[in-house]
Amino acid sequence: MTRVVHRDDGDRVLAADVTVADTLLAKARGLMFRRSFPGDALVFPFDGATPRTLHMVAVPFDIDALWIRDGRVERVARLSAWTGLGRATADTVIELPAGAADGVGEGDAIGVVGG
Repeated sequence: MTRVVHRDDGDRVLAADVTVADTLLAKARGLMFRRSFPGDALVFPFDGATPRTLHMVAVPFDIDALWIRDGRVERVARLSAWTGLGRATADTVIELPAGAADGVGEGDAIGVVGG
């Protein structure tokens, strides 16, 4: 099972049941038109670090978003349902339920492990 852990907090588990969006269609859909998270988090792995934009169009709940580059947090943001928008450079983006990333800061080490 894939998990998201906050390495700078003693490997605290942020999400124990992670869905990985590993296809183009899964990445394009993200959380749109869903009533809840698929598991505890949605992870978007990419080939290389470039600016990545998240939007909350058709997402009816708030989320915490982490933009990760080389295992370190570039940006943490709470995105509001329907209207949220965020952007940062990342090779991995992690979407979590609102509040799940409390205590995570820029520069912190985050791991996507298992699977």
